[in-house]
Amino acid sequence: MSDEETLNVYAEKATEYAKLTRDANDRDPLLTAFIADLPPGGRVLDLGCGPGTSAAVMASAGLEAHAWDPVAEMVALAAAQDSVTARQAGFADLTDVDAFDGIWANFSLLHATRDEMPGYLSGIARALKPGGRFHIALKSGTGSKRDRIGRRYTYYTDAELTRLLEEAGMVVTGRSSGVGKGLDGSEAAWISLAAHA
Repeated sequence: MSDEETLNVYAEKATEYAKLTRDANDRDPLLTAFIADLPPGGRVLDLGCGPGTSAAVMASAGLEAHAWDPVAEMVALAAAQDSVTARQAGFADLTDVDAFDGIWANFSLLHATRDEMPGYLSGIARALKPGGRFHIALKSGTGSKRDRIGRRYTYYTDAELTRLLEEAGMVVTGRSSGVGKGLDGSEAAWISLAAHA
């Protein structure tokens, strides 16, 4: 994901975004379920981690937590989390094979273009160990557009996202949906799918 306008928004609002996500992750039932589905001490990747608050919850649960983000300001915040290994990297940097028990992509891949998504999902499938768990959450809908603060989004329906995961070689095992308020203050519908390699 190389959209400079989106990356610049996150760089400028890193601290604000950290405050927004900190409390939400502590009580996120999807994160709790993801952690419960992993082996004790498993190796996990928070892909597009932002300030690393999800990775911190995973680390506190005894997992080996790695956190990647393309924005230096976000990586600095993630690196400050206890027991989190942070790296400045994007979706295309995931070239590992059979490396992770779980990959968590929570409202990060929605910034990729529709053309980029199949390749990124294939890379995630390769990076997961056999049976490894994957979580993806995106804003639901169709098309793509920028939000009020300039971030570019690509929207997906449940059916389209399910098809993309299956084409990447993953099996969808659960789904959730809801409405939430993001960094720009707008309410938006979202979908989340759980899958395994």
